[in-house]
Amino acid sequence: MRTNMTGEARTVALIVAAGRGERAGGRLPKQYTPLGGRPVLAHSVAAFAAHPRIDEVVMVIGAGHEALAAEAVGDRRLVTGGETRRESVLAGLRAIDAERVLIHDAARPLLPAAVIDRLLAALDGAPGAVPALPVADTLARDDGALGEMVSRDGLLRIQTPQAFRLEAVIAAHEAWPAGEEATDDAQMVRAIGHRVAVVPGDPLLEKITRPEDFALAEARLAARAGIRTGLGYDVHRLVAGEKLWLGGVEIPHRRGLAGHSDADVALHALTDALLGAIAAGDIGMHFPPSDPQWRGASSDRFIVHAASLVAQAGGAIEHVDLTLICEAPKIGPYRDAMRVRIAALLRLDPARVSIKATTTERLGFAGREEGIAAQAIATVKLWEPF
Repeated sequence: MRTNMTGEARTVALIVAAGRGERAGGRLPKQYTPLGGRPVLAHSVAAFAAHPRIDEVVMVIGAGHEALAAEAVGDRRLVTGGETRRESVLAGLRAIDAERVLIHDAARPLLPAAVIDRLLAALDGAPGAVPALPVADTLARDDGALGEMVSRDGLLRIQTPQAFRLEAVIAAHEAWPAGEEATDDAQMVRAIGHRVAVVPGDPLLEKITRPEDFALAEARLAARAGIRTGLGYDVHRLVAGEKLWLGGVEIPHRRGLAGHSDADVALHALTDALLGAIAAGDIGMHFPPSDPQWRGASSDRFIVHAASLVAQAGGAIEHVDLTLICEAPKIGPYRDAMRVRIAALLRLDPARVSIKATTTERLGFAGREEGIAAQAIATVKLWEPF
């Protein structure tokens, strides 16, 4: 049996995000459309990543969507899908090494941890398990007008994620008739004689299909959103013979900042602010100055890492505000370039990046032009898990 480091059966979440999502409208496929400040796909990725019994999250994406996926979820394993959902799922299944797999549609972004718990428990007694809700509405046939009523007794609305033992679901896909499409993976597993258990689903797992579905999902997210702030501060000495980097921009000056990396106080302060907003320590914990690999390193890497941790924590950066404290150089001529650069690093609109500069009226080390200091505040929106 393939196990994880704790000795449990290794479990992978496979998110199917290869569709075009045309019915939802918009210029982007619906899995990359913003929902609550971040792409639809990012929500279910964060839910799986936060669950203690999910060992890895893998995504199946459409050809040519690599950049969109990387921007949405950062450094996650991606598999290119096929022309149909069935081909895409099989490509993903063949790319993972696990004992159990949860197959989930990216268009169902609001994923309660309790549903994952119920599915994994059901796999102890069956090769497959699906979440389902009873049918509450009256059902009727469409004959151009209201047709014959259909009994809803014994009918279920099947949702995802659907959980399987990996060998069983791969065998089901490989045995399925070529050219014939299945409505879901559970149907295929049943077709080769396996029992599929049913566990209680959740209304939060409604699929986003049409534009109006986004409004409902937004409302549900808003009810669980919270705002966090983080504060960052850094200072470095000005010395001869060093380049001066501020806010990711090289500024012509007779002296530069000394430090283990490129000593960009602006990006260092912003990095600490982002880490503080999600209670993830400080820059020295993630990039210790005692480690030679960071000698002379670009601070771009530090702030991008902090932003990725915000995303992994299920958050979205709302705004950053930076104050540079120095007598020289003058910051004004470079302010816009710094805003644009920081916005690009954080994947924000420049309107969400504020940069200010002040002096100390010739007081202290900054006033004596011995160094430059920076203060930063980051505002991050975090959603409580469902």
